[in-house]
Amino acid sequence: MNYIITILTITLAFFSWCSNAKNPALGDISHLISKEVFVSYTDVADFIEQSPKVTITVLPSKADIDEYGQQVAKSLTGSDCDRDGVMDDNKTCNAVFYKLWLKYAR
Repeated sequence: MNYIITILTITLAFFSWCSNAKNPALGDISHLISKEVFVSYTDVADFIEQSPKVTITVLPSKADIDEYGQQVAKSLTGSDCDRDGVMDDNKTCNAVFYKLWLKYAR
């Protein structure tokens, strides 16, 4: 029984490690943001606001099509907190800020 628990624990740890490697928010981007730049942010909201912006094209809603016609194009602009060229959600931005805070606050 202990053997099975050990195998399961190792397997879960391995999958957790693999998912962390795929998630850029958990990677170290301190080579892109120096301590001097990081400490200039007043809080996580300022960090997100000062992050590079990325614009993506999304499908228009039915209301957009009804109002503007079939040829309407819709885009969203958001922050790229981990500097990978992809728009990040709030959870990712918070994780990047927290990781940098842990590194630079010490």
